[in-house]
Amino acid sequence: MNMVMPSGELPVPGLGSESVDAIVLRMLLGTQLRRFREGAGVTPEQAGRAIRGSRSKISRMETGRVGLKVRDVTDLLVLYGVTDEHLRSQFADLARQSAEPDWWAKFSDVLPDWFETYLGLESAASTIRSFEIQFVNALFQTEDYARAVTRLGHQAAPLGEIEHRVALRLKRQALLSRPSPPRIWSVMDESVLWRPVGGPGVLRAQLHRLIELARMPYVTIQVLPFARAGHAGESGSFTFLRFQERTLPDVVYIEQLTSAIYLEQRTDVEHYLEVMDQLSAEALPPAATIRFIEQVASQVG
Repeated sequence: MNMVMPSGELPVPGLGSESVDAIVLRMLLGTQLRRFREGAGVTPEQAGRAIRGSRSKISRMETGRVGLKVRDVTDLLVLYGVTDEHLRSQFADLARQSAEPDWWAKFSDVLPDWFETYLGLESAASTIRSFEIQFVNALFQTEDYARAVTRLGHQAAPLGEIEHRVALRLKRQALLSRPSPPRIWSVMDESVLWRPVGGPGVLRAQLHRLIELARMPYVTIQVLPFARAGHAGESGSFTFLRFQERTLPDVVYIEQLTSAIYLEQRTDVEHYLEVMDQLSAEALPPAATIRFIEQVASQVG
């Protein structure tokens, strides 16, 4: 089955933009490679063998979680019957661009592979919704609060490693000041506001930071108070990510102690989105949340 496309046209919107990050390029290219594969009736196992790999390698390529080698992309396009030489050349060029190091590469010494994937998704997302049951969302943490949280999780780590991990967390927050920041919507259990991470002074400063952020037009913060006897998020924290490129699927991220779960199946994602909507409906409205956090801050310490 031959797939011939008009010269000069890329099948996925956004691929021709110079401003597209490497992670977005990988995700878009991977999505299009999956479409070509499915259109050609090729199984992931067959595609894996064609590039001296496996089904899991094809899965990682199609979800943009690994760099794309030009040789692999070229071989797959041949397998899928894509005969347009200009189109194949464009894909090869984009594969080279997508292999450029991401900003977090300099933190590789403290980054597990499973979290690198999340950083890419977070960086590319246009909407980030989270439910927090223990700590303030990492994107909202002050430096001192982030340092205290990091120490809790890495008690045996030397000071230099702790500071490197804190620097990574603060670097992630650069997306808050981008010209077109993502829409960030965080619902948190009231216990987050009272947990004295770093001591009363650190917590108080963190609460004031939340109040400041909650007044930003692209940030929504809600608190689920103790007065709500139970809620749909009892099982733990999770994050929902949506992307501006509609060809990219929504993703739910659930972090564990030494790994993470990424849910992309539509039924799974829709279930978590329903839970997120329910939590938002049960939580205090944004304006009431600001007043609530102000009251808590006045009582800390």
